[in-house]
Amino acid sequence: MKPDIIIYTDGSCLNNGSEFAPGGWAAVLENDRKQLRISGRECPTTNQRMELRAIIEGLKAIQGSGKVINIYTDSAYARNGCITWRHNWKKNGWKKKSDKKPVENLDLWKQLDELLDQHEVTLLKVKGHSGHPQNELADSMAVAAARGQVFKGYRQVGDYQFDWREVA
Repeated sequence: MKPDIIIYTDGSCLNNGSEFAPGGWAAVLENDRKQLRISGRECPTTNQRMELRAIIEGLKAIQGSGKVINIYTDSAYARNGCITWRHNWKKNGWKKKSDKKPVENLDLWKQLDELLDQHEVTLLKVKGHSGHPQNELADSMAVAAARGQVFKGYRQVGDYQFDWREVA
């Protein structure tokens, strides 16, 4: 089935694992007529949190429910979590089966779980830095956001940057 919307996402974290690591996320949403580019910044954070945040914000940008959506991500963590792990975690009270500890990034996984259930979503893996134009765009936007840079052509609204473009 042809998707109503395609979302390309990416997350970035500078000095991932350090105490004050800044991160950025980005999502490029497309339909037949328009492209929406959104990005944002968080600090401190991790790369995995930014990958999840990109998907969350991409889904939150969609009005209504019941849409057919393809999401492209270069994060195996985000893709596997969305497709398989979240269902098992939810059954286990959002705890890992192995050690019964709460799932990492639980706040984001709960948001994502709710958003994914509102649409018919297919998550597809794209190899990072492989030359895919929209993935490269999302990557550039996420890195720029992590650095605190406003992406060219964007309007800043609070912590978010956005831009609508007509698709040629």
